[in-house]
Amino acid sequence: MAKQPPHRDPAQDAPHVGPPAHAAAGLPAIGHTLRMAADQMSPGRVLATLRKVNQQDGFDCPGCAWPDPDKPHLAEFCENGAKAVAEEATERRTTPEFFAAHPVAELAERSGYWLGQQGRLTTPMLLDEGATHYAPIGWDEAFALIAAELTALGSPDEAAFYTSGRTSNEAAFAYQLFARRLGTNNLPDCSNMCHESSGSALTETLGVGKGSVSLKDLYQADLIIVAGQNPGTNHPRMLSALERAKRAGAKIVSVNPLPEAGLERFKNPQTPRGLVGGGTRLTDLFLQIRLGGDLALFRALNHLLLTTPDAVDEAFVAEHCAGYREFAAEAADLDRPATLAATGLPWEQIEELHRLVLSSRKIIVCWAMGLTQHKHSVPTIREVVNFLLLRGNVGRPGAGVCPVRGHSNVQGDRTMGIFERPSTAFLDALGKEFAFEPPRAHGHDTVDTIRAMRDGRIRVFFAMGGNFVAASPDTDATEAAMRRCRLTVHVSTKLNRSHVITGARALILPTLGRTDRDVSTLGPQFVSVEDSMGMVHSSRGGLRPPAPDLLSEVAIVSRLARAALGPQDPTPWEDFARDYDLIRDRIARVIPGFDDFNAKVRRPGGFALPHAPRDSRTFPTATGKANFTVNPLTAPDVPPGRLLLQTLRSHDQYNTTVYGLDDRYRGITGGRRVVLVNPADAAELGLDDGRFVDLVSEWKDGVERRAARFRVVHYPVARGGAAAYYPETNVLVPLDSTADISNTPTSKAVVVRLEPTA
Repeated sequence: MAKQPPHRDPAQDAPHVGPPAHAAAGLPAIGHTLRMAADQMSPGRVLATLRKVNQQDGFDCPGCAWPDPDKPHLAEFCENGAKAVAEEATERRTTPEFFAAHPVAELAERSGYWLGQQGRLTTPMLLDEGATHYAPIGWDEAFALIAAELTALGSPDEAAFYTSGRTSNEAAFAYQLFARRLGTNNLPDCSNMCHESSGSALTETLGVGKGSVSLKDLYQADLIIVAGQNPGTNHPRMLSALERAKRAGAKIVSVNPLPEAGLERFKNPQTPRGLVGGGTRLTDLFLQIRLGGDLALFRALNHLLLTTPDAVDEAFVAEHCAGYREFAAEAADLDRPATLAATGLPWEQIEELHRLVLSSRKIIVCWAMGLTQHKHSVPTIREVVNFLLLRGNVGRPGAGVCPVRGHSNVQGDRTMGIFERPSTAFLDALGKEFAFEPPRAHGHDTVDTIRAMRDGRIRVFFAMGGNFVAASPDTDATEAAMRRCRLTVHVSTKLNRSHVITGARALILPTLGRTDRDVSTLGPQFVSVEDSMGMVHSSRGGLRPPAPDLLSEVAIVSRLARAALGPQDPTPWEDFARDYDLIRDRIARVIPGFDDFNAKVRRPGGFALPHAPRDSRTFPTATGKANFTVNPLTAPDVPPGRLLLQTLRSHDQYNTTVYGLDDRYRGITGGRRVVLVNPADAAELGLDDGRFVDLVSEWKDGVERRAARFRVVHYPVARGGAAAYYPETNVLVPLDSTADISNTPTSKAVVVRLEPTA
């Protein structure tokens, strides 16, 4: 049986610090995985669940969106994937008795880790206006309550419908349809906070806001540049792909402010060499760049390519690209001192990377939130595209753009229409299929939703999964905004902080997880997801649900839609809840690439969505070509005595879900309130290793944002920078400090001062 959740809250303890690791996975990963799974499940349940993860007859891992190989391994999961599965398949339960024993005010004092350890939610719960405790409520009563609040609004735009990345394609399509039938495009999602900058830059330059490569491309690449990404913790299965590429002859360059164990050496736990040998050294060149210096690095590379004879693929540029002349004229000059200051790199390292580029025909650039959460993130990614276009590395096998998305199906949700700024073509197709006129005015993204709640312009907040309060920037402002709502609703599998920071009334609607059997009145159902590389495949859980009357996300959306829109709405919501094939038939007629959806998704491994730049070197941009862009060099302004903070994940964490209190690869155990500082910077600031400090962010609005009592850890961070875990440090990210164009919070560029803790 699973161990009982902790009664006390160990997340409040001070952490212990040891030396960082220089290799990832191996036997320690197996041991850690089994221990954490055993904490949540019986041995038989562990075996029955893990053997179905990422299998063609099983369920998609509820963790990251890394794609599956054509022939999955018998254990096609990573350490963090196993943690995600164990958290969801846990035998612990959060019942009405738990809520009766714990007032909401008490729960609000607990850490997110403690809340999540209580187990799966079993019953719809209502926190009524003025009440101190959640109490059980029936499904019909819950839907009637939400419907009454929605119909009482002065405008549908006074409601917001948030989505996390784990929602299935079928549920996401039904969800956006319901919101638009109601009359609003207020569909913020977690992409707004993570990869919106990627979508903005890629749509402008290539015409498709997604990556252009497949796993096969990675295996064929000559050079792979991994920038602003820590796959060892955030996408561990990527290490297997990098290992395979390396053995095929690829060179790998890591660009990161911190050394990351997984990119140093990978001990593949699925091979004898990884278990008992030394593993595989992955990185050939490590560029320890300063925070925010990636734009300067790629500008320097592009300058060197433009000034090197025969380095530019002139034929590709002439046939497929626009804006080259303007770009080349601006890039002809390089401010070397400014470049070196921005990157923190010696010029010799930039030249070494340049030589690797010249010796490589097929190049892939991978990136994650280290590039997307700066004020100049969109220009940075546009400059990455410039770099690839110069040598024709888009639409060539083994080459292209590879933004590595986070949560499983976060990309699929956007494909299904979870977007506050939908295209005219999508709305036209949706309106034609369902015989209505969708709203055309743009809705609110995540940051604008918080502003609207703060200003009283959104009265009902509905979240399909996720942990909005913990994931959002400027925690105090977000919590105050949430409390101004009339009603907050969260569809969730487990308890989290968003359930205890509520509007005047609050509902928790428990739902099936990826690991659970989904059986409607018609029989067993399955859902589909899209991975980070545009592959769509099926997912079907096999475990008995935690409670007999638990509803799927599709059923929750369908029943709510019927309650809110009334019997006169012609959409067959009841049929959708019974038969997900009917939803897929509608998707096939609305969304390009999903024709014959029901047949294709039943094929082993699923199918690839079309991607014009990759498939045919055609570019659906405003110019009809791939667009070079001009991106002036910018750098964050950090006053003397201050550091530039990036928020990041620990190894025992995925997004806001904290599985444990260790960060094994960085040598941190038993706690999370640490700030990693370069020893030279710490010496200049008079901060001994082990000193406790408050982190105070500085922003032009003059508001003090403080995260109290963090242990200073001397760590090999790039000079001028610091790092600490989110969500604990989200309080430091100003709501109005966002990336140009994408409006993504600048969580990797927070100016802070470190004050000794009183």
